Amino acid sequence: MADTSRRLAGTAYITVDGTTYMLAADLTYSPSTVSRDTLTGMDGVHGYSEKPKAGFISGTFRDAGSLSVAAFNDMTNVTVTVELANGKVVTARNAWTTDAQEVKAAEGTFDVKFESAQVEEA
Repeated sequence: MADTSRRLAGTAYITVDGTTYMLAADLTYSPSTVSRDTLTGMDGVHGYSEKPKAGFISGTFRDAGSLSVAAFNDMTNVTVTVELANGKVVTARNAWTTDAQEVKAAEGTFDVKFESAQVEEA
């Protein structure tokens, strides 16, 4: 049996409401809850502003023949779960897709971004 105790990256698995999808590349996630901008004036740095930010999970999916790409555009209030090579599990609850999905036929891939107020790492 291979020793995977030092594996940090390389593989990932994604499910949406319990359905597993082929993840081709570019898995990205953000559990951040705020966005900050530095406020400056002519006399120097004054501080920063802070506002709420949606977390997200995104990736490039493979368009399997039986898959409905249009169904992704309809996804709202879904649970997205990602399992990473390092053992971490990232979950977005009550998530929705943003942007319209466009299939790149040469590779059979399309990008999907799920946003949510609840993206957690475990």
